[in-house]
Amino acid sequence: MSKFEECMDTYKAEFKKLGVSFDEDLLTKVAKGCGPSIYNKDASTVAGSDQAELDTVKNNFLIGKLGLSDGPALDSAIAKTIDTMGASNRNKYRAMFYYLLTKELGKESAY
Repeated sequence: MSKFEECMDTYKAEFKKLGVSFDEDLLTKVAKGCGPSIYNKDASTVAGSDQAELDTVKNNFLIGKLGLSDGPALDSAIAKTIDTMGASNRNKYRAMFYYLLTKELGKESAY
């Protein structure tokens, strides 16, 4: 099994634990879009309590990758994603976080 497949199995198991239904094809595309960061222990997760990291997610992913305009809707989507994954959940995997943001903001077409 490849490292990518291992990561995908982890994400699928986490989504099942959270009780969140997901589109496996879109999740795969989002995970591939994250590049090598999904293999790095620190970079593979999003620290929901670190405002600097959340600003980076907003600027680099939501505005940069998805082409959205900055505004309260982006902050609201990030807050909802943190809530969905659980504020105390230490396993907020970046690919899952980006997947949920993509779905929340209806930007599946970016993939």
